[in-house]
Amino acid sequence: LQYLEKALALGYEFFTLVGAALGLVSSYLGGFFDALLMRIVEIQISLPSALVALVFIALFGRGVDRLIIALVLVQWAYFARTVRASALSERNKEYVEAAACLAMPTWRVIFQYIFPNCLAPLLVIVTIQMSHAITLEASLSFLGLGLPVTEPSLGLLISNGFRHLMNGRYWISMYPCLSPYVHVMDMNLVADRLRDIFNPRLQR
Repeated sequence: LQYLEKALALGYEFFTLVGAALGLVSSYLGGFFDALLMRIVEIQISLPSALVALVFIALFGRGVDRLIIALVLVQWAYFARTVRASALSERNKEYVEAAACLAMPTWRVIFQYIFPNCLAPLLVIVTIQMSHAITLEASLSFLGLGLPVTEPSLGLLISNGFRHLMNGRYWISMYPCLSPYVHVMDMNLVADRLRDIFNPRLQR
C-alpha cells in the first residue's frame, strides 16, 4: 500500500505541475492557444474518470503502473482549469502590470508573481482529486478490475472480507473501509494548513 501511495503521489505531482503550467500560460497568453486548451480541458472533464480508467485498463492490461496512469491521466485538466481561472483574476492587477513595465521576462512574471497567488485554490483541487483517485482505485479493485490479486489494495481487502460479513466477522472489511476515510481526512487537514502557509494574502 505504501508503494502504491508513493507512486500515486509522484504521478499527481507530475500532472499537477503540467496542468498548472498550462493553465498559467494559457491565461497569460490568451487568444487561440487559450481557446484550444480550454476545449481540450472541457472534453476531458466531460468524460467520467471511472470510464476512462476502465477503457485504459481494458486496452493496456492490469498493473500498478497502468492503473496509476489511468487514474491521473485526466486529472491535469482540473488543475489547468482551476489555475487558469485564478490566474485570470490576477493577470490585470497592479503588481503584474508593474512587473511587465519593468521589462521582466514573461516566464518570471507568470511563475514568480502570478503563480504564488494561485496556490490556494490549486491545493484545494489537488486534495479533492487525490481523494477521488484513492476511492476510485479502491472501487476498481473491489470489483476485480483494478490491481492484480498479487498486489495489496484496500479494495481487494474489502472484497475479501465482504464474504465474511454474514458470519459476523465484520471487522475484516470494516478496517479497510475506514482507511480511505482516514487518508482523505488527513489530506484535507494538510492541504488546509498548506493553503494558509502559501497564501501570500495571509502573510504579515
